[in-house]
Amino acid sequence: MPELPEVETTRKKLLPLLRGKTLLKLLHQDPSRYRNTEGAEGERVLDLERRGKFLLFALTGGKEMVVHLGMTGGFRREKTPHARVEFVLEDGRLFFHDPRRFGRIWVVERGAYGEIPLLARLGPEPLGAFPFPPFYQGLKGSRKPLKALLLEQRLAAGVGNIYADEALFHLRGRGPFPRGAKPLAPRGKPLGGGGLPPPPGSEERPGRGGGPRGEHPFRQDLPAAGRRPRELPDPARGLRAKGPPLPPLRRPHPPPPRGRAEHPLLPPVPGVDWGACAPTSPWGAT
Repeated sequence: MPELPEVETTRKKLLPLLRGKTLLKLLHQDPSRYRNTEGAEGERVLDLERRGKFLLFALTGGKEMVVHLGMTGGFRREKTPHARVEFVLEDGRLFFHDPRRFGRIWVVERGAYGEIPLLARLGPEPLGAFPFPPFYQGLKGSRKPLKALLLEQRLAAGVGNIYADEALFHLRGRGPFPRGAKPLAPRGKPLGGGGLPPPPGSEERPGRGGGPRGEHPFRQDLPAAGRRPRELPDPARGLRAKGPPLPPLRRPHPPPPRGRAEHPLLPPVPGVDWGACAPTSPWGAT
């Protein structure tokens, strides 16, 4: 699932490929998901910006192309079985790859986001100089759960499910804050304008997608994209629990060879050769 850092990574990789290029054609077969794309044909890409998890392509003629990657959207330089939109450029082609078809494209007049209400009501950007006092007051003045407030995008643009969960996880031990009206401060101490310090061990680890820990790589087959092998998670991580270890499982006994006088699972009986009882036993035919 591409979140704000992955969308920003995509923007940085697309910018040198598309800035100054003319979009000759946008080919697709789904006008309900990719709207008014004919309005971008013949226009030149002036710049590429990001707002929350939206990519904003500034075009000539006062047009703007808005792209949302959805859950599995991304750009590829080679056609794939899940290529949904083909961008025909002056010097090549670019493909919008989206296996689950949740991505969207709109071509609108610059700044006219009537068809995209979420984009119109996004809050301030978390990257850069983030205005923390309004964010804190927004949390303090609401009685909604903290995660619901973060996912509304009004207080901070582009915070998705994964990063909201990680942020709230790092707040553990600072006090129970089930409601937004509770003060978001450690043990009653007021927060300063700089916000919370980063928790220990939260430094960014190398990964292909720019995620917080690199466990969920988000790949874009564009220049400078990494190709490290994916690290599979430990399947027993969630099964480990505190307490004494469980005893090892006992393996079943192998079947006895024919002719043995003892059987490992049956008690010894005088005059009975258990190994010679097949196919007939003392209790009758079996």
